Amino acid sequence: MASDSGGTPPGPPPSVRILVVGGGYVGMYTALRLQRKLKQRLRSGEAEIVVVTPDPYMTYQPFLPEAAAGSISPRHVVVPLRRVLPHCTIVLGEAQRIDHTKRTATVTTLATGEDGTGAIEIPYDEIVIAPGSVSRTLPVPGLAAHGFGFKTIEEAIGLRNHVIEQMDIASATRDLAIRDAALTFVFVGGGYAGVEALAELEDMARYTARYYHNIKAEDLKWILVEATGRILPEVGEAMGKYAVRELRGRNIDVRLDTRLESCEDRVAVLSDGARFPTRTLVWTAGVKPAPLLAATGLPLNERGRLICTASLTVEGTEHAWAAGDAAAVPDLTSDEPGRETAPNAQHAVRQAKVLAENIVAAMNGEPLKEYRHSYAGSVASLGLHKGVAHVYGRRLKGYPAWLIHRMYHLSRVPTFNRKARVLAEWTLAGLFKREIVSLGSLEHPRAEFELAAGRHPGPDDDGR
Repeated sequence: MASDSGGTPPGPPPSVRILVVGGGYVGMYTALRLQRKLKQRLRSGEAEIVVVTPDPYMTYQPFLPEAAAGSISPRHVVVPLRRVLPHCTIVLGEAQRIDHTKRTATVTTLATGEDGTGAIEIPYDEIVIAPGSVSRTLPVPGLAAHGFGFKTIEEAIGLRNHVIEQMDIASATRDLAIRDAALTFVFVGGGYAGVEALAELEDMARYTARYYHNIKAEDLKWILVEATGRILPEVGEAMGKYAVRELRGRNIDVRLDTRLESCEDRVAVLSDGARFPTRTLVWTAGVKPAPLLAATGLPLNERGRLICTASLTVEGTEHAWAAGDAAAVPDLTSDEPGRETAPNAQHAVRQAKVLAENIVAAMNGEPLKEYRHSYAGSVASLGLHKGVAHVYGRRLKGYPAWLIHRMYHLSRVPTFNRKARVLAEWTLAGLFKREIVSLGSLEHPRAEFELAAGRHPGPDDDGR
């Protein structure tokens, strides 16, 4: 089947329509495996796979820090769904609610606001609910106005442009207060996203500083704020302490057991009383399930995730499946009663494989498999040639850990095309100097033309 574009609802349902809500790890990998397993049925029209996703690509999030640092091109961090899912119908839009009693999903598409026809209803026979997660924010004064997220490729590249732009401002201003605020970068959250983003960007900015006549690397102030007493809990306590020592050795101010109280007027106020005027505040303090889950009428646990069986069916419900961030899946490899699998990419990719096979088995009237995977460990980058790892009980740090981090994620990024491109970029980056260009104007592409045409866009005008 040819891939369909954004706004047109799918045609009359075939014998079996499988609706996949979400185009992230679980959504893409499930659809990818289903189109292989159901190749003949898809060709004959006996089955159809519909993928509803707000973006036409899947983002490989572990590469976001390297994209922000300029080690990987942004287009190589994303996987175009239409290319890898040629036998699926791709609907660009967002599921607003799911009525599983009627087996319909209400979806708004890119055309919804243009043609005035309103949301469409897509009927289904089987549904895979995998909308992923969203940033978990707190009611911190000033956060919505001044904070940056770090969950999408747009945010990663926007942050890179912003950091270099702040160095340009600091280099040009005569106001010492503006210079100090421009060169102060505050990151909130000591998990993977926060630590890797800070470490990679600090590495990049320190290198960039050599090209400014009046900025030295030691002029830049980096602060990591973590509410608990440790960072990177996934790599173990020992490696987490090593990561703190490594970051502090690079003059990064790591503040544990500390919270962000306010960031109004571009001043980060911490719970320990410290105040930092800053023009850059990055919020990476965790995620929460997508709001769609609350609009499904399906059973949720206390954290808002779908209660699932080990076979990845929604508990007490037929024809509904879930995995990844959206699902609370029992961990059959744990000796601890009631323990669930961690909502991370390592489990999501493997769960998607089992989920797809179980859907095919259910269609064929065969028994379902249970998901079972022992956690292999974790790796984290702390910048170029630096990292920590806790893999199969072994602890590694420095260059070996960084190398394992790269090789692991290279093996996991989807498609041979992406693997080859990323490897080529890493090779070229080792032979040539870093790129230090800010392309912040990409975020406002029409600003210059509007200025020439006589319109004067404001500072918050996106040019559209």
